[in-house]
Amino acid sequence: MSLGQSLNFLCLSYLICKMGIKTVSPMWDRDCVQPDYLVSNPNNRIQTSKYNILTFLPVNLFEQFQRVANAYFLFLLILQLIPEISSLPWFTTIVPLVLVLAITAVKDATDDYVSSSSYNNFVIVNEMYIKEKWMNVKAGDIIKLRNNQFVAADLLLLSSSEPHGLCYVETAELDGETNLKVRHALPVTSLLGSDAHRLAEFDGTVSCEPPNNTLDRFSGVLRWGEGQFPLNATHVLLRGCVLRNTDWCFGMVLFAGPDTKLMQNSGRTKLKRTSIDRLMNTLVLWIFGFLICLGVFLAIGNSVWERRVGVRFRRFVFGDEEETDSVFSGFLTFWSYIIILNTVVPISLYVSVEVLRLGHSHFINWDRKMYFPAKEAPAEARTTTLNEELGQIEYVFSDKTGTLTQNVMTFKKCSINGRAYGGASAKPVFLRPKGQADSKFQCFDRRLTEAIQQGDPRVHEFFRLLSLCHTVMPEEKDTGELAYRVQSPDEGALVTAARNFGFTFKTRTPETITVEEMGTHVTYQLLAFLDFNNVRKRMSVIVRNPAGQIKLYCKGADTILLERLRPSSDTLAAVTADRASDLQEFAGDGLRTLALAYRDLEEEQVVAWLQTLAEARCALACRDQLVAAAYEQIERDLLLLGATAIEDKLQEGVIETVASLTLANIKIWVLTGDKQETAMNIGYSCKLLSDDMNEVFVVSGVSAGAYALGPDLQQEFLEVACVCKTVVCCRVTPLQKAQVVELVKKHRRAVTLAIGDGANDISMIKTAHIGVGISGQEGMQAVLASDYSFAQFRHLQRLLLVHGRWSYFRMCKFLCLFFYKNFAFTLVHFWFGFFCGFSAQTVYDQWFITLYNIVYTSLPVLAMGLFDQDVSEQSSVDYPKLYEPGQLNLLFNKRKFFICVAHGVYTSLALFFIPYCTFCDTVGSDGRHITDYQSFAVTVATSLVIVVNMQIVLDTSYWTVINHLFIWGSVAMYFSILFTMQSSGLFEIFPKQFPFVGECRLVSRPPRPGPDLRRGLPSAAPNQRTGLEPGSSPRLTQWKEPGLGSQRSWVRFPAPPLVSCVTVGKSLHFSGPQSPHR
Repeated sequence: MSLGQSLNFLCLSYLICKMGIKTVSPMWDRDCVQPDYLVSNPNNRIQTSKYNILTFLPVNLFEQFQRVANAYFLFLLILQLIPEISSLPWFTTIVPLVLVLAITAVKDATDDYVSSSSYNNFVIVNEMYIKEKWMNVKAGDIIKLRNNQFVAADLLLLSSSEPHGLCYVETAELDGETNLKVRHALPVTSLLGSDAHRLAEFDGTVSCEPPNNTLDRFSGVLRWGEGQFPLNATHVLLRGCVLRNTDWCFGMVLFAGPDTKLMQNSGRTKLKRTSIDRLMNTLVLWIFGFLICLGVFLAIGNSVWERRVGVRFRRFVFGDEEETDSVFSGFLTFWSYIIILNTVVPISLYVSVEVLRLGHSHFINWDRKMYFPAKEAPAEARTTTLNEELGQIEYVFSDKTGTLTQNVMTFKKCSINGRAYGGASAKPVFLRPKGQADSKFQCFDRRLTEAIQQGDPRVHEFFRLLSLCHTVMPEEKDTGELAYRVQSPDEGALVTAARNFGFTFKTRTPETITVEEMGTHVTYQLLAFLDFNNVRKRMSVIVRNPAGQIKLYCKGADTILLERLRPSSDTLAAVTADRASDLQEFAGDGLRTLALAYRDLEEEQVVAWLQTLAEARCALACRDQLVAAAYEQIERDLLLLGATAIEDKLQEGVIETVASLTLANIKIWVLTGDKQETAMNIGYSCKLLSDDMNEVFVVSGVSAGAYALGPDLQQEFLEVACVCKTVVCCRVTPLQKAQVVELVKKHRRAVTLAIGDGANDISMIKTAHIGVGISGQEGMQAVLASDYSFAQFRHLQRLLLVHGRWSYFRMCKFLCLFFYKNFAFTLVHFWFGFFCGFSAQTVYDQWFITLYNIVYTSLPVLAMGLFDQDVSEQSSVDYPKLYEPGQLNLLFNKRKFFICVAHGVYTSLALFFIPYCTFCDTVGSDGRHITDYQSFAVTVATSLVIVVNMQIVLDTSYWTVINHLFIWGSVAMYFSILFTMQSSGLFEIFPKQFPFVGECRLVSRPPRPGPDLRRGLPSAAPNQRTGLEPGSSPRLTQWKEPGLGSQRSWVRFPAPPLVSCVTVGKSLHFSGPQSPHR
């Protein structure tokens, strides 16, 4: 626990009494700050979902309208409900908006769906077992669990069916690891057994840390009777674990419901955004500004038109003879054009992008070439928001052990008392019966075998240390074969080596360790275990042998142990660990090394130290610091025994992957905790380093932490490192790994990727733009913290060069065409404004506007964004240089965006003016115009659909059945809807929605007065017919020509939604092509 956490320590106390469960008032240590925290959840009920049936709709809509784009279109919808400014019916905006909201809501509901189950547990009440549901379990209850049952809450293990209060749990639900872990009860509580009476009378008080999300750590103290007993993670069963190989166990509930560590870890991970996301947000703001500018320009044009031309018109029919103010008319027109031109800010852009990313993620999940059959581990895209970022990686930060190597450890060599053993091949010589020896063991040296058989005390002490100082758990199979359950492959290799040389670890209890030494069973009393962590980089054990001697055995990194040797070991240390020594030779061979040391302890010294350790472990404030200080006090004045050398082979395909990524201009930095020689040897093995390289940067974690990463030199460190072809950082801590990644990420503004397989890689995985976890031998912590995961480093080549490059290529192509089609569609209205008096009228009919982005063009561009390929996957791998355009942002940037906009503007000009010029002076054989507004609109709309879809056809590089279906299907859908909506039959079915469809010649044709009004209008032309329905009232508008005494008038017919007219307030003005009467 960190110092900050220690200062915020809260002690919660629970009392179990005979008549039930009671909670003692909270207590605080005087040295602790008291935070505002109380356990507010009385039971174990949790709700992992955000929604239920009643709250889903309001809560989800509230969340969605917090997004600027959705709120913007809701604002447009409200504007469309205002008759004075709306030129479009409400459904032109609400249909796309509802569709976007519905798709997002379905996705949110699917993500939020959880299947809840109520498991039953036995709870002790009044000295009796009662069956209780999970949700009713409370803090302080004592519950009974059976084999293969999920743990209901965070429990303090009290007793179990196994000897010494041991139990086995599977933590796959927590950290993804399927290997069983051992938990043990305190010796004082393991005696409670399964006696309900004794368990009900248990009245211990637990003081522990507040709820947190740290799965592998726990701090607390049990006060029972007159004793205090420190608690750690090995005494606790966490919710989500499964009890295995244990008939039953009893535990006291420490945390329930949302206070459990499982639920504390269920918070959302910080969202990572891609560079395309950030650029897209900027471009949308620019588009919105462009929309405002268009609206202002057209509003000014309307004001000018009203002042110069509109004043010549006088209204009939409506009754209000007052002229509309031109400024107010321009104001209303501004909002009208904001509504009409809103499609330039595409409402479906974000949801379309999410659909593409979801599809790209599934392609990664379905890739059989990234499946590792040995572990049945497929590749997994754990996020759907970063796929295109995979095509822009410039720096890869890689761990070594388990990432570049197999993390399958093999004991190869050792150095004992200054003499090196192993290396040369020899005939296997086993000092154990074949049933107990490892047949795959490869380290044989007759000299070492003879030293063991002759009873060399230093050699015996060496292997005795290996058999005692570890966390391995033994397991005897049905065949009688001894197997080990290990948490670290290193420990498994060392304990196996000791077994093959005659020192077999047999059994372990909380108080003893039994080893078979050269055929004799020896039981050691375990006095203390000083655990390993990434800061200490060592592990120690204090034992008492049958002769009463107390010894401390320690193993760890050579740089750490050499600092703690007594002066008498200097000579041996020089032979073992100095330059040109055994350790240097081992590291030069690419082997992982550990130093081994021990010391003899006096009884009085150990008793005093154990008291200090007990006080430190029982402290509630700064416990970690106090325990670390106690460890430092005893781990000194050590005698060096020797060193071990373990081989960790490269994974298959690492060399080819490194070479391919290097050709793709991706710089690979190796960040490892191993010593420099080992790291460099691995670098040579995987071809990151070569003898002819002059630009290689190797830095030690000590130097990096003390100097290079400091504020004064970090910029110089970065500049030097970035000009080198290869960078190797050795002996670095997890924090330093994250600092290096953050340094490059911040100052180089490059897209970074971190890949690792262990818990010590989590910090750099989370820091990088993209984190990749390897599901290796060190558990699943790195995978759970990652954005993408797979089982082998070689799969990184395919993830970046194939899926990453394709995702980037497809997304860029999709965005270019998306912006193009929307600008081509929208700007036709802008050009039409110059011919309709800037009256905010639309060229297309209302249903075409509604369906354009939903039906006519959305699916073809989506299909292209999902399936298009510029080159095959094999070519992507064979020619890594194809990856560079993504690193340089060549396929979609601000320049590309403006090219797309210019293309859209050009297309809109052609779509409007070619039909307009064609229809403008076209007459029939009778000398009359044969065109009308409706024909003009249909021509423009048809041209738009065909042109946009043909552009998609021309830009599509890779055709699938789905591409054909979506493109030609969209065009066919357009024509089927067009013929349906332009039919007179539709008017007969929906006369109010489709007035005069297919019946009336509209405004683009020169207007003619109706026969019933012709006699009252002096300038009326004779013998003209109209499509005016009987009984309809015409709308008359009078035009005054300056300088003439007479007035020229014509009839305006009832305007369907397609009619082009100037609507300002309640006035109606003609604004089509001028009449011959003028």
